[in-house]
Amino acid sequence: MTTTEAVTKVPPPRPAEARRSPAARLAEIVSGGMVRVFLIVVGLFWLVPTIGLLLSSLRSPQDMAANGWWTVFTKPSQLTFDSYQKLLENSDITNSLLNTALITVPATILVVVVGSLAGYAFAWMEFPGRDWWFLAVVGLLVVPVQVALIPIAELFGKIGLFGSILGVVLFHTGYGLPFAVFLLRNFFAEIPRELLEAARLDGAGELRLFARVVMPLGGPAIASLGIFQFLWVWNDMLVALVFTKSGTQPITVALQTQVRQFGNNVDVLAPGAFISMVIPLAVFFAFQRQFVSGVMAGAVK
Repeated sequence: MTTTEAVTKVPPPRPAEARRSPAARLAEIVSGGMVRVFLIVVGLFWLVPTIGLLLSSLRSPQDMAANGWWTVFTKPSQLTFDSYQKLLENSDITNSLLNTALITVPATILVVVVGSLAGYAFAWMEFPGRDWWFLAVVGLLVVPVQVALIPIAELFGKIGLFGSILGVVLFHTGYGLPFAVFLLRNFFAEIPRELLEAARLDGAGELRLFARVVMPLGGPAIASLGIFQFLWVWNDMLVALVFTKSGTQPITVALQTQVRQFGNNVDVLAPGAFISMVIPLAVFFAFQRQFVSGVMAGAVK
């Protein structure tokens, strides 16, 4: 064996490794700690209004009129729960919170249940005109909510539902179903057909198949839909302004009424606004894991 044959040749570097662009090097540098620091700073700035509202709700009206909420960090003695006590004594705010729950919870449950059943039917059941019906449901997604306000208000007035909580629930349910059916149908269609056929061979009917197989697998998408619907209904004011009366107003309309009638009662508005904001935040964080799974479902194979 010659010396030349004994020498091991080192392969030349690949072109991609030999010539790295400045953009690739910059991306490698900033992909570590700098990006994390930047995201933390952005998150803190995003939380500033929420923190300011919380601290304002814990201050007296005199302190709020004298200086800004950031003075709490130098004078923590300003913090008090008197505003929340006064809020609980305000029957308009407490009743509006109850009305909000009576509107949001049924509207969310109905949309999730009916949307799940319809999504399963459009995905795995055969019936005449299935594709055309689904196209009609998808077409309803582009209808603005403002278009339906006057016709539905006239209809509710004729059948005696105008101004009632039931009328608001039905409106939110009907308007939320197209998106629910579209979302869940696409998610349920990704379930392997072999899994459903195996359950049918074991004697499972459609309802049992839906409850025992489809619903557990569709948990992330259903949780995402529930969060979307809950946040939309809880924070809605346009529909509530049109379809509610003084005794059925949710918290959004009640706070707007308080601002219009009593412009200086910030000791009630601040804690009321914070409570109306923190409840949907708590719901979101409680189902955050399922929400992320539902959003990412189908993004990768």
